[in-house]
Amino acid sequence: MIGSLGFTVFETSSNRIRTFSDLKRSGSARWANHELVGKKPVLEFLGPDVERISLSMRFDVALGVNPSESLAVLRFTRDAGLAVPFILDGRPVSDNLWVIESLEETWQHIDNRGRLLVAEADVSLIEYVRPGGGS
Repeated sequence: MIGSLGFTVFETSSNRIRTFSDLKRSGSARWANHELVGKKPVLEFLGPDVERISLSMRFDVALGVNPSESLAVLRFTRDAGLAVPFILDGRPVSDNLWVIESLEETWQHIDNRGRLLVAEADVSLIEYVRPGGGS
């Protein structure tokens, strides 16, 4: 197992390949700008902001993955507002959980019966800090 995002398990085996690509992680600092008359403003460091991650996933029946079910799991996680762990290499990516902010689906191949065969998902995550957690 490569890792997981909540109920979505990333794995490569002889039976199934479900992984991601193009992971981008970003974060920033929060600053307050205090205006002073006749002088330059004074900056005050408030702390770190939440981090964001974006990544792409490909779901392909030829690789042992059901695209419709895989997308349904991601939609459920997003629509239920679930904060889930993001695990890579057996370790959490952060001390905090993650929520799916947005999910963009591309249905690439559908068979002659209307079944989805290949799909891609672009997922945007936001770090979820538990109330009172602070880190």
